[in-house]
Amino acid sequence: MAEASVTLGGKASSLSSSAVCAVAAALSQVRIDSTALDRLSSSSKKATTATTTSSSSNHSITVPDFLTLEESRAFLLVLLNSLIISNAPSRTPLVLAETLNSNPSTFRFDDADLVTEDELACSTLLGISAILDHHSAALSALADVAAAFSCEALKADVAAFNLMDSGDGHNSKEEVGVAADLRVLLNGSKSVGKEKVRSVARVPKVHGSVREHAKAVHSRMRVELNSGVKSAIGSEEAVCTVLLPLAAALRELGECSLARAKSNLEGIGGDDLKLGVGEIFCKECPVGDGLSSGFNKAVNLFLGKEYGKFAHEVFVLLGLVWKVVAWEVVTAVAVLEAAELNEVIKGANENGENPKVEENSKAEKKKKKVVLGKGTSSILALFKERLQSRGKLSLGTWVADFLSFFDLTKPEFNEFLLKVKDVVESNESRRLPKIPKGTRDFAKEQMTIRKKAFSIIEEVFERHGATALDTPVFELRETLMGKYGEDSKLIYDLADQGGELLSLRYDLTVPFARFVAMNGLTSFKRYQIAKVYRRDNPSKGRYREFYQCDFDIAGTPPEKMGPDFEVVRILTELLDELNIGEYEIKLNHRKLLDGMMQICGVPPEKFRTICSSIDKLDKQSFQQIKKEMVEEKGLTAETADRIETFVKEKGSPLALLSKFIQEGSDFSKHEGASEALKELEILFIALEKSKRIDKVVFDLSLARGLDYYTGVIFEAVFKGGTQQVGSIAAGGRYDNLIGMFGSKTVPAVGVSLGIERVFAIMEQQQKDQNQMARPTKTEVLVSILGNDLTLAAELAGELWDAGVKAEFLVHKRRTKHFEYAKESRIPWMVLVYEQEVKEEGVVQLKDLEANIDIKTPRTQFVEELRKRLYP
Repeated sequence: MAEASVTLGGKASSLSSSAVCAVAAALSQVRIDSTALDRLSSSSKKATTATTTSSSSNHSITVPDFLTLEESRAFLLVLLNSLIISNAPSRTPLVLAETLNSNPSTFRFDDADLVTEDELACSTLLGISAILDHHSAALSALADVAAAFSCEALKADVAAFNLMDSGDGHNSKEEVGVAADLRVLLNGSKSVGKEKVRSVARVPKVHGSVREHAKAVHSRMRVELNSGVKSAIGSEEAVCTVLLPLAAALRELGECSLARAKSNLEGIGGDDLKLGVGEIFCKECPVGDGLSSGFNKAVNLFLGKEYGKFAHEVFVLLGLVWKVVAWEVVTAVAVLEAAELNEVIKGANENGENPKVEENSKAEKKKKKVVLGKGTSSILALFKERLQSRGKLSLGTWVADFLSFFDLTKPEFNEFLLKVKDVVESNESRRLPKIPKGTRDFAKEQMTIRKKAFSIIEEVFERHGATALDTPVFELRETLMGKYGEDSKLIYDLADQGGELLSLRYDLTVPFARFVAMNGLTSFKRYQIAKVYRRDNPSKGRYREFYQCDFDIAGTPPEKMGPDFEVVRILTELLDELNIGEYEIKLNHRKLLDGMMQICGVPPEKFRTICSSIDKLDKQSFQQIKKEMVEEKGLTAETADRIETFVKEKGSPLALLSKFIQEGSDFSKHEGASEALKELEILFIALEKSKRIDKVVFDLSLARGLDYYTGVIFEAVFKGGTQQVGSIAAGGRYDNLIGMFGSKTVPAVGVSLGIERVFAIMEQQQKDQNQMARPTKTEVLVSILGNDLTLAAELAGELWDAGVKAEFLVHKRRTKHFEYAKESRIPWMVLVYEQEVKEEGVVQLKDLEANIDIKTPRTQFVEELRKRLYP
């Protein structure tokens, strides 16, 4: 009798998949909690007993004939638990518990209360699914171990495991997790190599998919196992919906594992060993056709809504995949332990059990011992410890015993899985830190591009007379709240640490407005390049921490629209000098938008919310926007249709302006819109005179969502290449924002460059042109071919004193110096041979690009280099 027990019916009791598996494998007994037992006993004068027989009868509980013994026990346990949860007066739970504890091989129930067909069907599905839940999690762990051994057996390139969480939502969490676990298992391995193996490169995606869908099944089973049959409406569909993708992932895992196992077979050293393992493999390992046909059979049952049989076929498929993965371990270990296994064959041969060993087994024995990863070597030690405890084995019994080690119904295998978990979690590679989602680290190549871009941006800003400003990374929460409309929900709030409610800055404009008001300024032209923070969902091109580059002009100018013109002009200079490719600046006016809303009949209280809908037109069709405005925001269909006639207007600024200011036009009759058109006329003429009007498009659909804009609004959109990066800069006039912080109203206009998207464009351009940015500005490498650090210090010191950007390297091997110079793209080298300097007093200068060598006296080398570097 098993010592462990599974308790059902208690207040804190809940049934888990692992408990179902333990009872299904007869490793645990079933115990009904005393409180539940009292309820059941009161509904029956006596508990009935169950008997076992091989004959079938037509009773109230019929175990489906397609179930295995393990599945049948799982089905009965789930039915028992569901009946207890439902609290219906019945003798059946007592009958079921006694039957399970007596551990029969077949089932017959002579005296049980009626159980409905729906209850039986649901319990059948949930029982099998619970086993699938438990087994698929175990398979996922074993598959990672098998893949790790195969990587070493095949000397595979494991670059695919360098997958890291980028924090922007681009990578699957489970794929990254698989890659991390494989790195842990292979940490320190000298056996992985450079062989390109497709089935190895696919491991993160294939194994990650199994993990993802196994977790989905687990989440569903936690709910369904404890819901009770009376609350199980829709359970079958809900469970099968998560089982189907698991089945697809299992098939992919089986095929990928089988491919590696076959490759392993080819790499086994020693003809007799290779032949022996191969013969057993061909007889016992499932083939790819079996995996496909098993999956197809399951799919057909799913489509036919035969859910119990569908789950059973998924369980059969999992069994096939399990065998394949176990064989992958066997074949990989056979490759890695070929020398020892050939000794097994030799020992068996001496006892007359096997044919004579070929001489090449001796060569295998003399082979240098492979160095495995810290994780795989620990796991291999567990295998060998078990196998050696069985005494001397033949090859056939070695394989059989190895495979039997992976029997899920045996406690030894669960102990093995726990040890694997310990190996993965205790390894130092697992303790590598991570960065938060929505953030990034920038390596030297990326920083080179960024520094260049920042330099260009600062030069443009300073060319226009702006001074630099820096503000705190966090502000009082009251400073930020109420300034961003619906986007205020994206503000990062900080924990109260010192009696003040604080938030991370959302942008640089509101802190600028606060600074102007707080210091009583009436005019200020400033720029700021700094990080801002948004509690957004990370996705492609969207981050939680990113740089903004802002330019703002505050104050009342003597010339109307002068600051507005300069800000738009600055934006064109920035995008031209950053050289990112084709772009356009869409421009509109907030008063023109408000006039359009009023002309179309939009109620004033809905101006802003309708504008936020219109602002989505660059991503959605007008029909989608119209549906939102009418069904969600209460606009009439006629008003929405009228808006459509306006927002379609887009084109040349001066031509469209001429159309709008014509006498009798809708805008000419509206006071606010008419004033906006006069301001735009001044702006457009100024841009034309400045030769920048060709970059601007007058677009009535532009409706910036932020609440604080009051006049001109604009947005720059990248048009070059195939990248979908969206808006790369935006800005406008905001005359009321500064006044929100003080008694004095100070008008202002500004632009913010979305530098992260600009960086993405620049990085992609560099890749497309097959260029690599120089990571350093080093001009000279002082190469000491020897081990004299003092000589390096002396020569490099002279270069640094002369203002030359230099590095030094001390190494005896000449190739190391050239490799470093090439990798760092350093243009000049000073090759210093210790003996040559001492005897002849000369050093050798080398122009790496032109491949020219110049010998120069030691005393003149700095002067010679400066002459060539700075002609």
